[in-house]
Amino acid sequence: MEATSAETVDVRARRRLRELRTERGLTLAQVAERANIDLSTLSRLESGKRRLALDHIPALAAALGVSSDDLLSSAPSPDPRVRSPARRCDGMTMWPLTRRGAAGGLHAFKIHISARKRKPPEKLPVHEGHDWIYVLDGRLRLLLGEQSYVIEPGEAVEFSTWTPHWFGAVDGPVELIMIVGPQGERIHLHG
Repeated sequence: MEATSAETVDVRARRRLRELRTERGLTLAQVAERANIDLSTLSRLESGKRRLALDHIPALAAALGVSSDDLLSSAPSPDPRVRSPARRCDGMTMWPLTRRGAAGGLHAFKIHISARKRKPPEKLPVHEGHDWIYVLDGRLRLLLGEQSYVIEPGEAVEFSTWTPHWFGAVDGPVELIMIVGPQGERIHLHG
């Protein structure tokens, strides 16, 4: 949301307070404690039910780890590039393609699966949600319950993750795009 020239300092500061708090993944309670402000006061300040006093600004800025000027100014234009480092786990290298939101949600990853990742675990994992996979290169082995599938480049799969599942390489490395929810990310991408 862009700040308009008609936006008052009070409105802009409340908006920036909420933006900065959510960007940092902080709750109202955490900011209130850090700023030594009553939680209900902070809630009313952020919602516009109470006017922001000048003496609140330094404490709130410090609680958010920014300067008072940052709290009172318009938000800078965000850099649209996703710059998260690659992660390695269980024969896979994963590059995040989406940012981390405070509320969780779906996340996309480009994944390289090593040719050595061919053996499924004794017990296939299950979790809440759905997985979506699109194979870019190589041949992917997908186990869904008792069924085994070979997914070729250019093919996509979608499945309920309440079904026991696993994926790995068939006969060489595999490149794919995967979209998972928070539960799938914990299971597949963090070992």
